[in-house]
Amino acid sequence: MLARHARDGWDDGVSRLDESHAGEPHGVNLASRLNWLRAGVLGANDGIVSTAGLVAGVAGATDDTRAIVLAGVAGLVAGAISMAAGEYVSVSTQRDTERAQLVMEAEELRTEPELELAELTGLLRGRGLSARLAEQVAEELTEHDALAAHAEIELGLDPEQQTNPWHAAWASMIAFVLGALLPLLVIAFAPAEQRVWFTGVSVAAALALTGWISSRLGGSPPLRAVARTVAGGLLAMVVTNVVGNLFGVYLD
Repeated sequence: MLARHARDGWDDGVSRLDESHAGEPHGVNLASRLNWLRAGVLGANDGIVSTAGLVAGVAGATDDTRAIVLAGVAGLVAGAISMAAGEYVSVSTQRDTERAQLVMEAEELRTEPELELAELTGLLRGRGLSARLAEQVAEELTEHDALAAHAEIELGLDPEQQTNPWHAAWASMIAFVLGALLPLLVIAFAPAEQRVWFTGVSVAAALALTGWISSRLGGSPPLRAVARTVAGGLLAMVVTNVVGNLFGVYLD
């Protein structure tokens, strides 16, 4: 009877705890989420900034709409492929490193189990557990799944949840294309005399949105994220437009 009441009280406590932390990512692979977020935000920002800077630079050198749009399309295609390839290589390297660490750890557990148990105990003591409790927890974790315990506590890895390079590559490429389309379409259809100003305003608005979204998903202050993304994008446009004007004067 007492055991049943204790179990019921525990279950009620867990339920209340889950409800009070409903907004937190329990049961969600946070590393995977952050990987997608990083790839998507970087892809969108790069698409907006690089394409806006490219078309603004060409617009500073020539009034030929076809030349401006052609440069923008070329930059969009090249940038999207480059972003996808870069993300794939980067995340693949990270995953290979993680796998190598797990293989090494598994070999150490096979050849030196006592030493690894002592190491795990020391790591748990370093996290604030008493010597007796750390030893007990280390033994129970080792009996349950030694590799998973060492991967999480010693290496900060989850053997069952490794980063996927294809996810990062596709997220980065799609985000880049969506971001690049905005300045490309605006500068293609805006009045010739005001196309750079129209593009600048649209780019500032888009970068403010991506900065706000990244801050909301990442839990950081939105004002700082918005300010730095907008400032960086507008600076790139101004610099490339000035360079385009200088080269346009020189070529004339």
